[in-house]
Amino acid sequence: MFAYTIRRLLISIPILAVASFIVFWLVSLSGDPVREKYGARNPPVPQAVWNTEYRRLGLKDGFFVQYWHWLQNLVFHGNFGESINPTTHINQEIGDRLWTTMRLIFLAMLLALILAVATGVFSAVRQYSKLDYTFTFLGFLFLSMPTFWIAVLLKEAAVSYNQSTGTKAFYTLGEKTPGVDLHGWALFTDIAGHMVLPTLSLALITYAAWSRFQRASMLEVLNSDYIRLARAKGLPWRKVLIRHALRTAMIPMVTISALTIAALIGGAVITESVYQWNGMGRFLIQSITQRDRSAILAWLMLAGFFVVVGNLVADLLYAVLDPRIRYE
Repeated sequence: MFAYTIRRLLISIPILAVASFIVFWLVSLSGDPVREKYGARNPPVPQAVWNTEYRRLGLKDGFFVQYWHWLQNLVFHGNFGESINPTTHINQEIGDRLWTTMRLIFLAMLLALILAVATGVFSAVRQYSKLDYTFTFLGFLFLSMPTFWIAVLLKEAAVSYNQSTGTKAFYTLGEKTPGVDLHGWALFTDIAGHMVLPTLSLALITYAAWSRFQRASMLEVLNSDYIRLARAKGLPWRKVLIRHALRTAMIPMVTISALTIAALIGGAVITESVYQWNGMGRFLIQSITQRDRSAILAWLMLAGFFVVVGNLVADLLYAVLDPRIRYE
């Protein structure tokens, strides 16, 4: 298992290196950020200011020199570069916002996984029953809804409920209550309350697709020969279902979960915009609006890093769920 883990870690390094080059190349094609900032000023900005900004952002060098300097700063110093706004520190912004987004993605993945496995297993065990048709209808319903649409629907429903009851049962804006100094349990409950609707919005979209894969995988396993053999040997149905069928059926789910991390990160950008969270999603939108190349690069590299880490975790889970992979 240790050698298997080391091999997967070594494979991840060149993947991230290639991803960094592609991301840097694509962002470099987005235009000249200094020209976007100063080009339309009236009266015109002095040329000395332009030159100073080009030197500060490292845009006077050629493409490969820029990439090499950026990569060196990132790898050896953990520095994502200079922002187009001199007062903005990208590393500090990411440090303040990253946890806000990651807790949303993690809880949404966890909730989606629990719902998908539960509904997928029940649908497969009771195939063509009313329960199966109900779960199938709900899955396709949520699957057909765009991320922003279900987030808006949940937000409007929460606002209507709060207004009709005269209470504040649901929080619809921000990741926590602004202007209030909370500590300990009060801070935890406040953050948890603000996470309910965004987490549910992101989880429902994700669960819908995952549940269909889990159902199909579970049906294939339940109809396999070794499951029939286990039943013929007299093993209890619950033991056959959990120890033998579910463990094998979870392997495709691990694959889908790893591949959906990128979609979850993209969905978090939309969800944070709807609920006005001060997370990585808003950071990306602000960076694109300002043509802040270093900030966009930072967001894309972090997203790529988490996608690679997610696939690495999936590879390790393969070895846990299927010992044949580990032995090979």
